[in-house]
Amino acid sequence: MIDPDLTVAGLDAFAERVGAAARRRAAVLFGTGHPHRLIGFYAGLADALSAAGCEVLTPAQGRCVDITTRFGLRTCNLDYVRGVGFVREVGRERPGCAPGAHTHSPLPVRVALDAAAGGGGPLPELVIGDHGWVCGAGQLGFEAIGLADTDDPALFVGEAEGAVSVAVPVDDGVRSDCYTPLTRYVLNRACLSQ
Repeated sequence: MIDPDLTVAGLDAFAERVGAAARRRAAVLFGTGHPHRLIGFYAGLADALSAAGCEVLTPAQGRCVDITTRFGLRTCNLDYVRGVGFVREVGRERPGCAPGAHTHSPLPVRVALDAAAGGGGPLPELVIGDHGWVCGAGQLGFEAIGLADTDDPALFVGEAEGAVSVAVPVDDGVRSDCYTPLTRYVLNRACLSQ
């Protein structure tokens, strides 16, 4: 069971960081390991931050990311939809299917950050996402905030260790439209509502 008070407190801290990034017009990087469920949540934030003058980064578009799993090698390509990064397994794209692949790997964010650093463009002042995107960025010293699935302790451990700034406890397995109220809440608290 998720404690709603902890979720609201996490959303408030998350919104505070998003609002601060908007006021600074910071460069921001978004990414998710759950594109079929969470891409709409992050895309709403990316749209609002872009409208506020932030640069939403999309480094390494199309770059190969080889992810080793206990089942073997997964060859994926880094992709972005509405400014939100995720991976697609090579050869698995089918019309009408959920976009992207589920992963907790930090490799996609490392590929994106390496490309940003090597490309001479800005590096993100804030990384927003979940799973490996947030933990991987936080381990490299970037400010990182994200949604944390309550059955996966990684973001909570990262927050406790100081590598992750904010971990919001949620269930990341519900229908994508269930996150719409969270998007509205964060945008309202960050003073970014349209």
